[in-house]
Amino acid sequence: MKSIAALPKGRTERVIFFGTPEIAVGPLRALVAAGFVVDLVVTGVDKRRGRGSLTSPSPVKQAAIELQIPVTHDVADAVALVNNNHADDSSDTNRFLGVVVAYGHIISTDALQVLPMINIHYSLLPRWRGAAPVERALLAGDEQTGVCIMQVVEQLDAGDILSSATTQISQTDTTATLRTRLGEIATPLLIDVLTHGATATKPQSGDVVVAAKITQVDLEIDWSKPAVVIDRQVRVGGAFTFFNDKRFKIHSLKVSAEIFISESGNIMAVNDRVLVACGQGVVELVEVQPEGKPRISAQDWKKGARLDAQSRLGL
Repeated sequence: MKSIAALPKGRTERVIFFGTPEIAVGPLRALVAAGFVVDLVVTGVDKRRGRGSLTSPSPVKQAAIELQIPVTHDVADAVALVNNNHADDSSDTNRFLGVVVAYGHIISTDALQVLPMINIHYSLLPRWRGAAPVERALLAGDEQTGVCIMQVVEQLDAGDILSSATTQISQTDTTATLRTRLGEIATPLLIDVLTHGATATKPQSGDVVVAAKITQVDLEIDWSKPAVVIDRQVRVGGAFTFFNDKRFKIHSLKVSAEIFISESGNIMAVNDRVLVACGQGVVELVEVQPEGKPRISAQDWKKGARLDAQSRLGL
């Protein structure tokens, strides 16, 4: 069986970039700014991003168009580009390298046999292999995470590590703030690898933990859980509960020092504050969104919510 293409040992001059969401835009722009030739961008197909039937391009596609880089939705086009250029396997000169950042699709073995690829992965591998490493690190209450520049191999997120860096996770970090910081520390690592080549690699070591895609089950708040666990759910983004049998999103809250004995989910209004009892501890709602309505401060929501001693969140 043919092996996957070997990584270049010297500077990469020609890049094929694979990426789709906003988090991948920064690395693409950084590669261009650093003088690397990006011959092609491969990204997800245009999607409906809101109401109506109109589609819009991915953030990476929008950036590629702005940078005047050819764009495709088909990995086969990348393979054809490499084959048509008849790269000299005996030299690193002008060899292509695929750079993958949150592409969102499995890359076929056939493509890996032609085009060597590296990936920015937003965790300290092998912990949190898979689709949602940032969110899973937050939900689990990890104290630190990081980024790895790794070789793309057939098995998901199992390739050798070329470079890595760590960062602490603060008690106020959200998915957005943590992704931003990880992007900032990943970019210089990526540039360094492409500048100097795959000079040193090491296999992953430690227990493999899978970062499964975030689902509604992960985001529905169980008020019998401790306040710190619910706080982490909210910081991931998209957390929800129910109020008067209608979906009720919670965009931000904070763990409160208040102590009151009540059934989990029960609401207590204290002056301008809205407190909710948890299985262990109390949270204070900061920004909420009742079903069918815009985001609103918890203080303003309380004014029209007609809260009483029986008011509670959850089903």
